[in-house]
Amino acid sequence: MNMLVDGEWRTDAGEYTDDDGSFQRQETTFRGRIRDDPGAEYQPEAGRYHLYVSYACPWAHRTLVTRALKGLEDAISASVVDPYRDEDGWQFTPEKDGCTPDHVHGADYLRELYVRADPDATCRVTVPVLWDTETDSIVNNESAEIMRMLDTEFDDVASRDVDLYPEGYRDEVDRIIDEIYEPINNGVYRAGFATEQAPYDEAVDDLFSALDHWDEVLADQRYLAGDRLTEADVAMFTTLVRFDNVYHTHFMCNVRYVREYENLWPYLRELYQTPGIAETVNMDHIKEHYYTTHPDVNPSRIVARGPDLAFDAPHDRDDLPGGPPSDLATAASADD
Repeated sequence: MNMLVDGEWRTDAGEYTDDDGSFQRQETTFRGRIRDDPGAEYQPEAGRYHLYVSYACPWAHRTLVTRALKGLEDAISASVVDPYRDEDGWQFTPEKDGCTPDHVHGADYLRELYVRADPDATCRVTVPVLWDTETDSIVNNESAEIMRMLDTEFDDVASRDVDLYPEGYRDEVDRIIDEIYEPINNGVYRAGFATEQAPYDEAVDDLFSALDHWDEVLADQRYLAGDRLTEADVAMFTTLVRFDNVYHTHFMCNVRYVREYENLWPYLRELYQTPGIAETVNMDHIKEHYYTTHPDVNPSRIVARGPDLAFDAPHDRDDLPGGPPSDLATAASADD
């Protein structure tokens, strides 16, 4: 495992799997909170915060989708790392298509920002990172918490009236986010990084049992929590949009394609076509990252060519009750 140990970059600092071959995700370390409260250390202000992301990473992608749906692109700037990650970690290569420089400090590697925030940091260097330019430090690097903060704390500077954590749905949204995390969001990694047959089989069984369940749920309702687009759908989207191109082949999650599901596939297409979301999807970055960055899984680093999916094909989900928030529906009508 490549990580910081006491502020120094190490490439021999442990393993991703336990002795039984099961994949273990490491905890994130920066857990500050932005709150719309006069007494809060971190307050929601336009121009103060900066996102460090990878288009390839589903966890970072959650924050980009939330930022787009809320209309926070002008209020919260972003830098995009190279999708290829070698033993030196996430790198800024602005000469590469879709990548940017570090717009805040001009760093060459993301790990430099971690050390700037904590000179003695012992942690993995992950995306997303929410950076505070006022205190010149990391606020948070936990994707679910960043997603929630962007959704609930920045209404005064957002250009769209979109609420992805609405009153009356919050318990259900939290329950679903927790319910899909282990078998689906993390389940593809549990399958792909397993080094023994038993934990791989368990992960694949959990994954497709969960996908089958949600396919049935979506037969009668438009979104995971009912008739409203919520954070739960954002969390599901960033896994599903990668599934057929990457997880099915690269992580051996090949029991079924998402495009073979009667309801998950049109549901995924509707989410993709929701104004703002398609622009956050960079399939070239996604495929390059997965197929070239995990030599233990794909030592040849050959990038699989297909499939070419019609994410913009009609989805017919309009027959179900509900729909996107009014600001998004208005934007969709304007685009037609």
